[in-house]
Amino acid sequence: MISRRRFGQAFAAGLAASSLAACSAGTPAAAPAPAPAPDLRAGSGEHTSMGPVKHADAGVLSMAYHEFGPATGQPVVLLHGWPYDPYSYVDVAPILAAAGHRVIVPYLRGYGPTVFKSADTVRNGQQTAVALDVVALLDALKIDKAVFGGYDWGGRTVDIIAALWPERCTAIVAVSGYIVTNLKANQQPLAPAAELGWWYQYYFATERGRAGYSANRHDFNKLIWKNASPAWPFDDSTYDRSAAAFDNPDHVAIVIHNYRWRLSLAPGEPQYEAYEQKLAAGATIGVPSITIGSDFDGAAKDGKAYRAKFTGKYEHRIFDGIGHNVPQEAPRPFAQAILDAARM
Repeated sequence: MISRRRFGQAFAAGLAASSLAACSAGTPAAAPAPAPAPDLRAGSGEHTSMGPVKHADAGVLSMAYHEFGPATGQPVVLLHGWPYDPYSYVDVAPILAAAGHRVIVPYLRGYGPTVFKSADTVRNGQQTAVALDVVALLDALKIDKAVFGGYDWGGRTVDIIAALWPERCTAIVAVSGYIVTNLKANQQPLAPAAELGWWYQYYFATERGRAGYSANRHDFNKLIWKNASPAWPFDDSTYDRSAAAFDNPDHVAIVIHNYRWRLSLAPGEPQYEAYEQKLAAGATIGVPSITIGSDFDGAAKDGKAYRAKFTGKYEHRIFDGIGHNVPQEAPRPFAQAILDAARM
């Protein structure tokens, strides 16, 4: 899930409600009824299949992915988070394909049919390793540039690709904005209520946590879904379609390493250090960008905290009432953000 440092305070913050008042000169008149708010969840659950799985040699991985739309369309790459999978885009991808885009939705390392080509490869979940997997997939598919969209781990990966390899990005849509992990900042304690929101990171720091996640990942991740999106009425069938991706033999190792690395409890690998140093130096994003804030971001959903990180064409959108899994909860407005970003 997203960075504990940047959004920790948001867990402790309440959400403010706004009201509108109308007045007129002369004889008082009844205020017109406010227009109903748009249904951001319209279209969620419309589709139940991602279609066939394809595979490509992508660096250290045989990477699995789904593809939608014409092969000649402008490429769009959509990246999922933890604990989710490509089904986050089951309703988004058909919209983009119908608009003429070639849509690629991969399984990140440790998920679904994506597998390591060698048993000797370190099961590393650090952020730049995941980003380089996606760059390798672009190379394998002979895609020079794409529009990228993502949330959670996927949003972080989108940010990293835009910051380090902007020549590969036409534009990006990043839920929760700039969520690149800063190891030094992650060492700073938060207020107790904020720390509570990240309980699972501390659980994963222990061997008991590793064993517990391995034994109970189905129910564990379903709890995360409920906590991260309390207003999303997903059913068991929706969850189970994604939960199948957690049966990947490397899933537990990748997840545990990711969270331990983020707390500086597990080392990264030397081949990624130069990239991590560039990010740690405060890399900004200059490609056209749309960021999305949702209720999961709490007080940070207004986007002000990370506005300065985006130096090119930029727009921020707020999806009130939507939780963490933005593309699956609000597929039409998320798809519209991709379409709009592609035209920026």
